[in-house]
Amino acid sequence: MNRVTVFGASYSVYVRIVRLVLEEIGVPYQLAEIDIFAKETLPPDYADRHPFGRIPALEHDGFRLFETDAIAGYIVEQFGNGALLPADARHRARMRQIMRILDNYAYPHLVWGIYVEEMERDCCGRLGAEELARAAKCLTVLSDLAGDDYMAGGRLSLADLWALPMLVYLDLSPAGRTLLQDAPKLSAWLARMRLRPAAVATRFPAEQKAI
Repeated sequence: MNRVTVFGASYSVYVRIVRLVLEEIGVPYQLAEIDIFAKETLPPDYADRHPFGRIPALEHDGFRLFETDAIAGYIVEQFGNGALLPADARHRARMRQIMRILDNYAYPHLVWGIYVEEMERDCCGRLGAEELARAAKCLTVLSDLAGDDYMAGGRLSLADLWALPMLVYLDLSPAGRTLLQDAPKLSAWLARMRLRPAAVATRFPAEQKAI
C-alpha cells in the first residue's frame, strides 16, 4: 500500500474527519501540517493541491483530491471493504442526512457560533440568545435523528466521524458544555466516542490541553 498524505492542520474539524476515517479503517498516513490562516507559511505549490486554498487535501500514489466528502468516500471505497457505511438504504440515507446537517448547520452554529466565539474571540459568557438557540436546535435535531448507540444504524459510520470533531469543540467551551448537558443522548455518545483509539490518536491541540 502506497502511503497516504493528508495536507491540513491538526486543529481543523475537517482534517480530523479525514484522519478519523483513515484511523478507523487502519490506513497508514502522514499528516503534512498546513495552516491556511498563516498565508506566509503556505507551500508555494499548495494552490495546485487545493485551488481554493482550504484544507484538507489528500494525495495517494500520485492521485490528488480535495473536499472532505470526496476524500472520505475515496478512502472508504479504496481501503474500507464496506467499513463505515450502513448495510441498508435507510440507514445510509440517514447517515448522509446527518452528515449534511453537520456541515450546513452544526459546523457554523456549534463550532464557529459557540466554540470560536467563546474560546478564541473572548466572548465567554456573552453569547446572545439567538446564537444559543441555533446551537440548541442543532443538538435537538441530531438527538432526534441519531440511533441509540451510533448516529446511523447499529454500527459506526461516517456520520459518527463527522459529528465527533464538532461536538468535541462544542464541549470545550463553557456554553457548549452546558448545551450538551441538556442533550444527554449526545453527551453519552460523545463520552463513548472519545475513548475510541482513533479519537485519541487525532485529538485537537486544544483538547490535549484540556485533559
